[in-house]
Amino acid sequence: MQVALIKYNAGNIQSVSYALERLGIDFEVTSEAEKILKADKVIFPGVGEASSTMQYLKANQLDRIIVSLKQPLLGICLGMQLMCTHSEENDTPCLGIFPETVKRFIPNTEEKVPHMGWNTLQQCRGFASGLDGQYVYFVHSYYVPVNVYTVATTHYALPFSAAMQKDNFYAVQFHPEKSAEAGEKMLRSFLDL
Repeated sequence: MQVALIKYNAGNIQSVSYALERLGIDFEVTSEAEKILKADKVIFPGVGEASSTMQYLKANQLDRIIVSLKQPLLGICLGMQLMCTHSEENDTPCLGIFPETVKRFIPNTEEKVPHMGWNTLQQCRGFASGLDGQYVYFVHSYYVPVNVYTVATTHYALPFSAAMQKDNFYAVQFHPEKSAEAGEKMLRSFLDL
């Protein structure tokens, strides 16, 4: 199995690489269209800011490559948000794979923004099946509301999408590479598709 880890200005490429190494998966970190298109599975990581990341993707034609993929693709954190149509973060048009708008958490006296920490998954199905009640690690200020593509939810200030799935596109808001056994199970579930 060939796995391509999309290389761009994302902050968690190294930690995702370590997670894949722990699983014994052969992978290549690349921004080359040919290698991404030939891979059996593609991982689209992400830590950063939506508008500058979309500018980078467009400048390097990675935006067109990502939406054209026919093999399974997994978006992580910002990767998941950029797979939506629009983000409230700097009013950013995104890739449009999921027809959803990414919203900013509104801070209040109980829940601080960014949301950082461990939360449980609920209502898990699809590639998230079997993860109900499992704790996974989140770090984000923006979220995707629960929608028809949601395959796992969690709650912080309000319920939101922890994982989504549409055709060959899969996405998680949490960081599986930092989520211990539950994260490893999620990565394996994706890689075993």
